[in-house]
This record gives sequence, C-alpha cells and structure tokens, in this order.
Amino acid sequence: MLKTLNEFKLGTTGQIKKVKGERKIRRRLLDMGVTPGTTVLLRKKAPLGDPIEITIRGYELTLRKSEAALVLLEVEEE
Repeated sequence: MLKTLNEFKLGTTGQIKKVKGERKIRRRLLDMGVTPGTTVLLRKKAPLGDPIEITIRGYELTLRKSEAALVLLEVEEE
C-alpha cells in the first residue's frame, strides 16, 4: 500500500518509491538521502504533527510535514 510519509504512524517502516515536489525542494530531499529504494522508519512526531523525525540510512533526519507529504512510500509494516 502506498502512503506519503506524513500519513505514517509511529514505528511504521516503508520503502521510498517516489520523491515529488518542485526543483529546489526535491533536490534538497534527494541531497539529504531521501532517495527511491531507501528504507525509512518514522521515529517521532511533534505533538501537533510538525516536524517529524525519521531514521534513514543509519541517521536521524527531521522533516517538516509539508516536506514529508512529498515522499511516497510503500508500507512494509504497521
């Protein structure tokens, strides 16, 4: 099942299928290691849902909810 990263629940793992967005924001995400084929784990969410913290490529990365909405993943476990 495909979902955007901002729809994930805590502890959910998924594999990135596509990174959407305009040039600058897409390039920024790709430069941070958010690339297709990479596995992502949602670790934390702020009380109001923004920002979120993910584990990707062995490090923790914090993203805004608007950035997370651009990352399309296939859910591995819920």
